[in-house]
Amino acid sequence: MHKAQQTRSSIVNVVIAEANHMNCELVQSVFRPKRNRVTVIGSAVNSHDALSLVKKHEPDVAVISAHLQEGPLEGYRLLRELHSLQSKTHAIILLESRERELVIDAFRYGARGVVFRDEPLQILGKCIHAVHQGQVWVNSKHLRDVVDALGHTIPVHLRDAHGIELLSKREEEVVRLVAEGMTNREVSARLDLSEHTIRNYLFRIFDKLGVSSRVELVLYWLGEKQNASGQE
Repeated sequence: MHKAQQTRSSIVNVVIAEANHMNCELVQSVFRPKRNRVTVIGSAVNSHDALSLVKKHEPDVAVISAHLQEGPLEGYRLLRELHSLQSKTHAIILLESRERELVIDAFRYGARGVVFRDEPLQILGKCIHAVHQGQVWVNSKHLRDVVDALGHTIPVHLRDAHGIELLSKREEEVVRLVAEGMTNREVSARLDLSEHTIRNYLFRIFDKLGVSSRVELVLYWLGEKQNASGQE
């Protein structure tokens, strides 16, 4: 899907930050031995040790509980620290609550994925691989909330690995309006273009970005927003 997508056979190296050692062991046990193509290379129960692990091993992904040894929202402080370091490690946060603001704040502080503790464990494995491949993982119920909260703060210019812009200015306008939740008819009215033209734009955009649906397009765009934020 994403330009940074890795091969399906790649092993993802993961660090775990959990509230206690038992939880660390439970999460690690899910991925032994290299189950779901995930290897846990270290775990910690507090933000200081977790940060040290990330600096030392530079894992692909850090799975961080919102509740760490220091307190119920310590995971958010760890997210901020990782984000301020501009670490290449992508963060996933584990949440007990589905409260809207907690989900939005997770992405605001640098998470690339949110998994809820009442979801099946295989969801965590899928999230790890999606985030490793450069995608943003959030369920459809919260997607619009996240886009509404974060979508209008930073201009995005979608570029390839060489810094060459992938989309024309008009195509970027279409992406922005789709990400705001507009239908093709609403986009056509806003841009004073026919719906047929908008559909053609979307076909070209999907092809250029390697996505296949509007949801994937919004997730791609949101991921680029986070990348832009991290480079400020």
